[in-house]
Amino acid sequence: MLRSITLWSLCLTILGCVHTRAMQPSGKQVYVGTFDVDATPPVGSYLTYDRMTHTWDMGLRARGIVISGAEQPIVLCAVDWIGIANDGQDAFKQVMAEAAGTVSERVLVHAVHQHDAPTCDFGAEKLLKSKGLDLINFDGTFARIVLARLDSAVRVAANRLQPITHIGLGEAEVFGVASNRRILDTNGKATISRTSATKDAQIRALPEGLIDPMVSLVSFWNGNKPVAVLSYYAVHPQSYYRTGNANPDFPGVARFLRQMAVPDALHVHFNGAGGNVTAGKYNDGEKINRWILASRLADGMERAWKHTKRQPLLSDQIKLISAPLKLPVAETAVQLESELGARDPIFLANNVYKLVWAKRQREGKFIPVSCLTISNAKILHLPAETFVEYQLAAKAMRKDCFVAVAAYGDYGPGYICTAEAYAQGGYEAGPASGTTAGAEATLLEVIERLLLHD
Repeated sequence: MLRSITLWSLCLTILGCVHTRAMQPSGKQVYVGTFDVDATPPVGSYLTYDRMTHTWDMGLRARGIVISGAEQPIVLCAVDWIGIANDGQDAFKQVMAEAAGTVSERVLVHAVHQHDAPTCDFGAEKLLKSKGLDLINFDGTFARIVLARLDSAVRVAANRLQPITHIGLGEAEVFGVASNRRILDTNGKATISRTSATKDAQIRALPEGLIDPMVSLVSFWNGNKPVAVLSYYAVHPQSYYRTGNANPDFPGVARFLRQMAVPDALHVHFNGAGGNVTAGKYNDGEKINRWILASRLADGMERAWKHTKRQPLLSDQIKLISAPLKLPVAETAVQLESELGARDPIFLANNVYKLVWAKRQREGKFIPVSCLTISNAKILHLPAETFVEYQLAAKAMRKDCFVAVAAYGDYGPGYICTAEAYAQGGYEAGPASGTTAGAEATLLEVIERLLLHD
């Protein structure tokens, strides 16, 4: 079971936030620049599981903001790809850091995790190439094109900053989208999986299970004009996939609807800790459900927007801190190296990045977990396919603050389950996870340390 925070820690938390609110800000003006580039691969190139065969009206985007005025600039970026891992994360951070005039540690890169989309891991590309194997979806040719686009776009954003006078915070419940994918049998084992498109009506009829139903919005304002809106919601973002057509699926459609409703602001969407959350209760794979799910998510976003409350913002109310995450490595992640030549492309697409991550950890390269504080909001940035329990635990640790969670940062570890889930078994807790039950205590300790730091 997830451990609870101590009473002493809770007292420190409450006192810390009370003290922060009591102080009058004395910082400088905050500025924000926005960027948005096309991240849709060309026909013929690899998506994660299939080659790209055709295009759709809506492509993939790499969107984000540059925050200036609080020490060195901070860059937040969300990409409509299934995952960006290991050396891919290094490259994305380095390129955008140089473009924004900052350091890599202050660049936070996340995937939204749509499945008809690319994967990026230059370390996996290098490993497969050294073995003389097909690079499949790890061919980084198109990723490097997107990096060049981001380099140009972030430079423009860093030189076209808009003054920010207020931060806006809002949240609302989303109805009829998310459900927990892991269903336990009478022996307490996770033998039933409510996948993103669940055909079995009896499985769909089961209760939602543990989710975080809230969509959180963080917005930046210049007077009465919104400049950027960041949204956070935890769910696997699939309605149907393996179409040969890169598309942003229902979160991308919802984001588009909100962009049309509030066109002055750039809308950037982050997937929360939804490793064990899908739309399976509300989706049988029928194509109309993409629109239905998108409409429901957009409805939640709209209500969160209407509930948004603004407050003045100055630079000394912004702080970014990070801590390295040293996770225990599963044996399955390591033994893959001897099996590379015997595995099919789908298995490799789902697993090579875990092997690269394990090698990087042995070299002392650890994934950072970050917490961005903006006024009384704390935005937690997590790696990989983190279970929703970690998001709910983070919110429980800081009930006195507005907490939002972005997961699917460094994709290297794969699923990060709870200790209890590893005992229960199931898809996520098997080879799909590069770590072990010991991950829970390690990750919770880092989350708590970051969230309680004021």
